[in-house]
Amino acid sequence: MSRRRRGVMSEQLKYELAKDLGFYNKVQQEGWGGITTKDAGNMVKRAIQMAEQAAKGQGQGQGQPPPR
Repeated sequence: MSRRRRGVMSEQLKYELAKDLGFYNKVQQEGWGGITTKDAGNMVKRAIQMAEQAAKGQGQGQGQPPPR
């Protein structure tokens, strides 16, 4: 029995990233299957950068010294 993987990114975040990266219209016309692997990779890269920035912001507010 196969299990379906739960998505890590919300649909809203994926659409926001597609808009920022310039391929939102392609997603609207063709769906997620219409984007290139390069576009998908750039989307994941941007999501990782956003998550890292969010983690840095949370860490500084909890008594931890800022990174050097």
